[in-house]
Amino acid sequence: MGLTVKDVIQLPIMETSKVKCGKKLVNDKKVDWISVIEVPVENFVRKNELVLSTGIGCEDDPILLEQFVKDVIDSGASVLAFATGRYIYDIPERVVQLAEHYEFIIIEIPWEVRFGDILHTVFQEINKDKRWERQQAEGVRQELINCVLQEKGLQDISNILYKHINIPIVITDLLGEPRANCHFNKKMLNILNEEEDGQLQQIPPSGLLPEHPLSHYLDEYMIDHEMCFRLTISSNHRKQGYLIFQPNDRQDLTWFVMNVLEHALTACALYFVKENAIEMTEVRLKDNFILNLTKSSTEVTTQLISKGQLLGYDLTRPYICIVGEFQEQDLFEKKIKGSKDSPASSSLQSMNYYLQKEITSAGKLLHRRTMATFEEGEVIVFLEADHKPYMETANQFLDVIERRLKDLLTNVNLSWGIATHKDGHYAFYDSYHEAKTALDIGIQENGVGSRTFFSDTRINRLLMTLSQKKEIEEIVTDTIQPLIDYDKKRKTDLIYTFMIYNKYKGNVSQTARALNLHRQSLLHRLRNIESLTQLSLVDSDDLFLLELSVRLWMLKKNME
Repeated sequence: MGLTVKDVIQLPIMETSKVKCGKKLVNDKKVDWISVIEVPVENFVRKNELVLSTGIGCEDDPILLEQFVKDVIDSGASVLAFATGRYIYDIPERVVQLAEHYEFIIIEIPWEVRFGDILHTVFQEINKDKRWERQQAEGVRQELINCVLQEKGLQDISNILYKHINIPIVITDLLGEPRANCHFNKKMLNILNEEEDGQLQQIPPSGLLPEHPLSHYLDEYMIDHEMCFRLTISSNHRKQGYLIFQPNDRQDLTWFVMNVLEHALTACALYFVKENAIEMTEVRLKDNFILNLTKSSTEVTTQLISKGQLLGYDLTRPYICIVGEFQEQDLFEKKIKGSKDSPASSSLQSMNYYLQKEITSAGKLLHRRTMATFEEGEVIVFLEADHKPYMETANQFLDVIERRLKDLLTNVNLSWGIATHKDGHYAFYDSYHEAKTALDIGIQENGVGSRTFFSDTRINRLLMTLSQKKEIEEIVTDTIQPLIDYDKKRKTDLIYTFMIYNKYKGNVSQTARALNLHRQSLLHRLRNIESLTQLSLVDSDDLFLLELSVRLWMLKKNME
């Protein structure tokens, strides 16, 4: 494949020509272009070019002729052909030795052979060869597209590539995980992904096949002294993965190979688009199913169980319900997308999709089924339960997820509410609302980043119920309003002082140390509390009334 110097010298127009040096190279040297060049060469000669020259201007200057030949060699040309008999009668021995030193081909052409005839004939052969390459590349393109249309995978695409270009190749996702591999060195991929130690160096653009549009998108690397190239697979201006290949030599990257690689990028992009569309559709179906279970008071019937099985869910199993709330979502999404050109609407690059993957991975690690969905900053997870205490199981699961999230982004805080499995026809609906209640109470009591179990919220739930009664609200107001007014007027904090005092069960010394107060100052505050509320801090009934009033007031304040 490709026109060689041997093909050129076997043309009828070249039958009277003579190879002066480099006969052993004629089979390997390619001819992609042909031109007529005289002194000076400058930048008019391209790589793999057949250069025709009369040597005009050098006929009386062997040094200038030698420099002219050296310039042609340095340009990357394949062969230099001199027309002898007018300006140059014999090619000097020094020039021949120079060409042999650089393993370069020089041809001698009789003056009678017209350059125009040579140009016409060689151009026809080059065009014929290019046309054949284009036909071959078009056949490969059709084969690759059919591969995608026939529901075949990335491994099939890589197999077709390797069959036609015979270069080791690997296709990875955006994170560098291999999705298909044909004889590509796994260690090199690990070094490229910085998962294994080794020498990794990115090479500046070399101008390889500059006329081919794909050459501008090639990333070149040296990995443990071996050459490697990478192309980015993109669709809709969003990165999908990488196509990485390892030729033995840069000369292997011919126009045909580059065209095939360009078609392969298109096929891979189509595959990823199709895969993403299928996955997004599946995610939406699962999201809607779980949201319907939790938010719509849906009865778990035989029909619903069958529908769940179609989505891969077993509703006959017991599940712990975990409800999470996350903050700083915009920062998280920016980190996961990794680039400004990723559309914000992309579910595959959103925080929800990413967290879904982490939940699935954690479930697999612990050998437990999971069901999860997201809605407006809230994540709902159903984790398979067993005979073990539900608190132990949930903590183990959340530890795995949070450890991974903290490695990725420290600016995201998640708060969790957890409820055990509920029996009955509305098990999922009931357990969700219990977990949601635990989440709300946990945030009110402990702020963001808390982990609260529904079974630990009995006092809080009792207080919430009491706070809704009008008579109780009036008693609370009458009891602590004097303290509120006093704190506001005097810029003090008697309510907080009482909370700490009550926490240490009336121990004055411990309370003073916790508040960083002198003992007499604390006693003065406590006397103020008794005077303002008309309650005694040594009377158990008065103490209970004051504690209950403060807790109900704090609960109402946090809910506002």
